[in-house]
Amino acid sequence: MKARLQTTLQAAVKTLPLDQSWAFTLSSRLLSLMGMVIVVAMLPWLSGQDPALALLRARYSEQNPTPETLNAIRESLGLDQGPMALMLSWLKGLLHGDAGVSWVTGKPILGDMLSAAGVSLTLMGFALGVSFVLALLLCIPTIRRGLRGQAYRSSGAFAVLLTALPEFVLASMLLLVGSVWLGWLPTYGWKGISYVVLPALALAIPTAGYLGRLLSDNIAQVFTEAWVATWSVAGVSRWHIVLAVLRRALTTVLPMIGLTIVALTGSVVAIEKIFAIPGIGRATLGAAVSKDVPSLQLGVLFMLVFAFFIGMLVNVLKAMILGQALRQGAMPIPKEADVILAKSTRLIPVLCLLLLVVMTCAGIIRDPYSVEFMRLQAPSLALPFGADAMGRDLLARLAHGSFYTCVLAIVVALVSLLLGFVIGQFPRLMAGPIEVANALPPILSGLLVAAVYGPGLVGASIAVILVSWAPLAAHASALTAEVKARPYVQMLPLIGVGVIRRNVFYVFPAVIKPLLRHAMLRVPGIALTLASLGFLGLGAMPPSPEWGRILAEGLPYIERSYWVVLAPVSALALLSVLAVSTASAFGNRR
Repeated sequence: MKARLQTTLQAAVKTLPLDQSWAFTLSSRLLSLMGMVIVVAMLPWLSGQDPALALLRARYSEQNPTPETLNAIRESLGLDQGPMALMLSWLKGLLHGDAGVSWVTGKPILGDMLSAAGVSLTLMGFALGVSFVLALLLCIPTIRRGLRGQAYRSSGAFAVLLTALPEFVLASMLLLVGSVWLGWLPTYGWKGISYVVLPALALAIPTAGYLGRLLSDNIAQVFTEAWVATWSVAGVSRWHIVLAVLRRALTTVLPMIGLTIVALTGSVVAIEKIFAIPGIGRATLGAAVSKDVPSLQLGVLFMLVFAFFIGMLVNVLKAMILGQALRQGAMPIPKEADVILAKSTRLIPVLCLLLLVVMTCAGIIRDPYSVEFMRLQAPSLALPFGADAMGRDLLARLAHGSFYTCVLAIVVALVSLLLGFVIGQFPRLMAGPIEVANALPPILSGLLVAAVYGPGLVGASIAVILVSWAPLAAHASALTAEVKARPYVQMLPLIGVGVIRRNVFYVFPAVIKPLLRHAMLRVPGIALTLASLGFLGLGAMPPSPEWGRILAEGLPYIERSYWVVLAPVSALALLSVLAVSTASAFGNRR
């Protein structure tokens, strides 16, 4: 009977319209790409400002905006034809190898943008190589325990600390130590291999922490599957078991790796700006700021094409590694109850929470706005965290800003979790929007939202939500596909279990736990994204004590007064460790 049921299931799976599903996914990607290009093309009009006036201010800041001058600009650039006609003209020229000319410089843009894209891809390639090595090193304790028969899952505190480091602050610290203090490496530019080291490290360290944590969790889960014990008893060498476990663990993490690679296009913007690297991120950000629509369109198009290529490559790799098991419904079932947590897992969140509460209670009675101390005064007993550049108490500002940063980051993460979970149930339909959302850097998303709603905490939160749901949706899609491919789930319809009951009682509970852990892992990243938007003037406005604003205000003084950066970075690190270690301690009880 069991063999007959399995044969029936395999025959049913083989009859699925695979060609139609691939065409459906491709159509979703193409429609999303077209929608994004239209939105970007209409940005000058969505902002409510006259594009001709914005362009005049970019080219000739001192010239009077007379009606004659503005009309001349509209006629010369075709602005009088409207956004749709202008966009269609640009796409037609692009098909013939002509991307148009810059609205600001008046020069052709295709050659320069292709060169900038090559620079960014080179930088990202070095960063990915370093991040993968570091991520594997973070997984060594889990692998060693797993080979001894223990499904060990650490608290991941060190990995989360790496993830909590903001790229722009880390880059500034590396620049300060490696270039200014030690003089080992060049400070800025792009002239040789030595110019790659510091930018690649600044990109690789946070990425390695994120990938290392996800991969470690999945490796621990794979070691609970029955085939690992069978291989060990059969005398298979440890090296072959490790390779097989890594291969199996990559199937779930692979979509997040792909999205992480694409997300580097957003992270590279700040790095290229700090190190003055002529890459695609810096060029696109400059085009967005200066309202150079042709350059902005081409930069976004390059990012989206790169995202689509990575998305398709990830799908092909996953099909090569695990395609047969998914098609035949033969996915191994992990024994989640056998996972052994580190002893410190339940202690770490308590310590982090205690430190945050002590900091908040100690500073909440202080005034975060009054100027009572010397500028950049060093820490002391009366002033534990020192003073900022205006002479305000940093402890008071961090305590009062904990609501803005902690609560807002958690709310954004939960909203993104809800969106990602729902959208992840329709992977083929939403493949395009997922890749578009992840390919759009938060900085550009913030610029788009600020152009319509103006800067502020609400606008920054919307901008972050617009891009933060994509990795969670990809993870939800991968988890749902694997759970549905398990034999007991595929047999449920044969015993009369309907689709709704199957999803509510069997599929969704198995998906939501690891997805919640993933969402909590992203809390520090969300907080840091809000901080980066505040750094660019798109988030909280002065004199708000939001942690990102405090970090942005202290960054210019990092060389002579390191405490103005150390205090908010330490608070963000505590928040990140608290979020993930809490999910580990209470989301996986034995």
